[in-house]
Amino acid sequence: MYSLSRRRRGFTLIEVLVALTITAIALMAALRATAVLRNSSNDLRARTFAQWSAENRLGEIRVAGLFPTVGVRRFDCSQGYVVLECVEDVKATQSPFFRQVELSVLDRSGHRVAHLVGFAVRGL
Repeated sequence: MYSLSRRRRGFTLIEVLVALTITAIALMAALRATAVLRNSSNDLRARTFAQWSAENRLGEIRVAGLFPTVGVRRFDCSQGYVVLECVEDVKATQSPFFRQVELSVLDRSGHRVAHLVGFAVRGL
């Protein structure tokens, strides 16, 4: 004769399947969260590089004392492994000694990821 305590020693197949289902759902949620975090990290890195590119160009204009001509100019301003294109739009101001420099940095798909506005001063 079998005793009651001897028959209840292990888990039933249903209990094991429920535990495996719960574990699988938790692992899938963790993988999804990891993928979202990785994508947002890559996006933040690209935006940081784009901002640096715009700041570098404005710094170059100021340090070199450049007084750019009015108009739009496009040039490559990639940083690291991130492919970027800078669009420099120079506009005249009311004063002939100042120019407004508007820099937009575009990613590979043409979306603007950074925007910076500064001024160039003509040396007196």
